[in-house]
Amino acid sequence: MKLLSFLHRWSGGVIGLLLAVLGLTGAILVWEGAWIGLPGANDPIVERVDRLGLIADRAAADGAIRITFASEEIGLHHVAKEGGAGSYVAQDGTTVASWSSQWDRPELWLFDLHHHLFAGEIGEMIAGIAGLFGLMFVVTGTILWWRSRRAFRPRLWPRRLAPGPIVSHHRDFGILAAPLLTVSMLTGVSMLFAPVRETLFGVEHRPKVVKIGTKAGGPNAAVVAAKAFFPNAEVRRIVFPSKPDGPIVVRMRQPLEWTPNGRTQLSFAANGQVTIEDAGRANGSAAVAEKLYPVHSAKVGGWPWKLAMTVSGLALAMLGTLAMWGFWARRAGKRKPEINPTHRSRVTA
Repeated sequence: MKLLSFLHRWSGGVIGLLLAVLGLTGAILVWEGAWIGLPGANDPIVERVDRLGLIADRAAADGAIRITFASEEIGLHHVAKEGGAGSYVAQDGTTVASWSSQWDRPELWLFDLHHHLFAGEIGEMIAGIAGLFGLMFVVTGTILWWRSRRAFRPRLWPRRLAPGPIVSHHRDFGILAAPLLTVSMLTGVSMLFAPVRETLFGVEHRPKVVKIGTKAGGPNAAVVAAKAFFPNAEVRRIVFPSKPDGPIVVRMRQPLEWTPNGRTQLSFAANGQVTIEDAGRANGSAAVAEKLYPVHSAKVGGWPWKLAMTVSGLALAMLGTLAMWGFWARRAGKRKPEINPTHRSRVTA
């Protein structure tokens, strides 16, 4: 048990602040649609395929790499360009905001911080490892709490900002937050690491169907064709070719899907070949894995689940910050040299 306590304290003291950053940014992003504050952000969604296609054509001609179409959370189309540039376009085609860098939009750099720690794939890996440590903290913390459960005194904040009260608060508040923390970190880690996902849910399989049809003829035609293949699905995203002969990719969301942008995908090649990934034909593992992101980011469950994930993020931020501060404050206190009382009395005399 001493070894378990040692590992829990030291790893928390080292990685606590990183977990706090992930928790706080996640809690803020849960409510992105409420604070983005742009004209048209709260407009109801009216899907008009002809208008989506025209907006896609215009964006492609302007150098966009993809468009994420308006959703119930944010009623604006997000046009993304290379280097973090982009714009928000209202459903009538009017540009309501544009930027040259992600640093101009708080929701963009917060998303990058939460998912990639401003470091691309390396940062994403570090964030995933931090999530694994977070799960370890929940397990080891629960074990350590059990031996002192009779001293359980739940508090929202420590009695004093001193190492002893912080440890007591950390132990008791942590056990209350443990269920939500487990959900948020387990879903996050499962999204990032395929071995974890496959261990929990099995190997995913999404069968691909290849058809030969007429050439897409551009983004507009690709959107119209995709809607013809899946008339009951929402057109959620279009990705433009990265090279002249590359395919146009359309993402759709069928009613059975939880993921905001869907997992149903159609790829329109320049030679007329259409490759279809139908989320409705995916196996059970893929169907379960598809729900990880919407649960993690509170895109389902309405405001009650948004509140739950907000509490989870804020709890992680507080536990991580106070754990790191308390750990190093205690060590700093131990390193202070003791003053000889005899020497002190001589000096004061």
